[in-house]
Amino acid sequence: MQTTAVARKGHVYLPALVAAIGGFLFGFDTAVINGAIVFLKRYFSLSTSQTEFAASSLLLGCVAGAALAGFSSDRFGRRNVLVGAAALFALSAAGAAVPNTIGEFLAARVIGGIAIGIASVLSPVYIAEISPAAIRGRLVSLNQLAIVIGILSAFTVNYALAGIGVNSWRWMFGSAAVPSVLFLLALTLVPESPRWLIEKGYIERAERALARVAGSEGAAEEVQRIKAAIAEESTKLFVPSLRKPASLAMTLAILQQITGINTIMYYGSLIFLEQAPKQTDASALLANMTVGAVNLLFTVAAMFLVDRAGRRPLLLWACGGMALSLTALAVGVQLHGPAGLFLIFVLLYVACFAVGMGPGVWIVMSEVFPTRVRGRAMSVATVCLWCACLLVTSTFLSLVNALTISGAFLLYAGISAATFIYIWRAVPETKGRTLEEIERWWSHGRT
Repeated sequence: MQTTAVARKGHVYLPALVAAIGGFLFGFDTAVINGAIVFLKRYFSLSTSQTEFAASSLLLGCVAGAALAGFSSDRFGRRNVLVGAAALFALSAAGAAVPNTIGEFLAARVIGGIAIGIASVLSPVYIAEISPAAIRGRLVSLNQLAIVIGILSAFTVNYALAGIGVNSWRWMFGSAAVPSVLFLLALTLVPESPRWLIEKGYIERAERALARVAGSEGAAEEVQRIKAAIAEESTKLFVPSLRKPASLAMTLAILQQITGINTIMYYGSLIFLEQAPKQTDASALLANMTVGAVNLLFTVAAMFLVDRAGRRPLLLWACGGMALSLTALAVGVQLHGPAGLFLIFVLLYVACFAVGMGPGVWIVMSEVFPTRVRGRAMSVATVCLWCACLLVTSTFLSLVNALTISGAFLLYAGISAATFIYIWRAVPETKGRTLEEIERWWSHGRT
């Protein structure tokens, strides 16, 4: 009996881990620019606006990829579309490593962005749809864990390759080809989402997939629950019953980004180099690695807390801590405090984000929509997320020039405080509920 239970857990964790490789590539490809931008800026002699565009070009692709992911996955399946994303990841890694002009580099990054946009929508959706309710939060958090491992890996690779010289940025981007190919191969080992299979009428395939996790009797019961839920669903995205969950998901997606986290993840090396006293290229990249390590540590903590403490409490603690640490960071910079103090406040901010807003937003977004529209609805919310990320990334250096770095951080602190108020008033607790129970909860007009 114990062996059977372990085997069943393996049938849940293996596909979740494979899908989470998409999260790893998401984190790696978005964060690798952080260290590479220092060398890229020198190699192509980029201005401030050109540097912003080099950093944010990936995000244009992310918006497009997230927009494509929804309807394509609802039609062709979650896993099949992830296979396409894996191929684009590999193509982008190779393309970003060999350009002779900044235009060629930007084109390769846009392709990578499309892959990230798709993975950012479908990895958490796929994991949520294969997961039992009792451990769904933990399993969806695997995706966020993979993202932060990808970020830390990118920072580590950047630090390790910085000594190559003027062309080190080529190796930094090209190194993503290895996990991209691994992702492509690993996807051949996992099944399609059983909820998508049932929605499309492939009942026997879905029941076989569910039986690996719940046993034959449990699978039959789960199939009936899912079929009953799907029978009551509308295929239309913007109907009255979906307005509140759609509004919630889109608002959380935007707030996750405009609280400023990717100013640290994308421009951290430049911030440390230009704002903290007595920094070198090596020390700035080492500070980035420390940020990545803290991000990873507190994301792991979130995985153990999210199904115990709940989504809502972690989101609230995170926003409060982010507001306080950003305020302290702004004051510390204004008073020209030591570099060590600067780093401590950055780490506190990142830790607060990682334990709540990082995984929590993705979990809630993946839980609140019905199966028939989950792909498309998650796509719309994720498009909002990437548009907000693009806005923050493409304006940060200009914002610093206009407001100073202290003013920029105070602005993000204010947004974090406003996010706390919004979550307090609008976000429900979804811990321990099946996706079908959450759907019925919304359909009865609960807030």
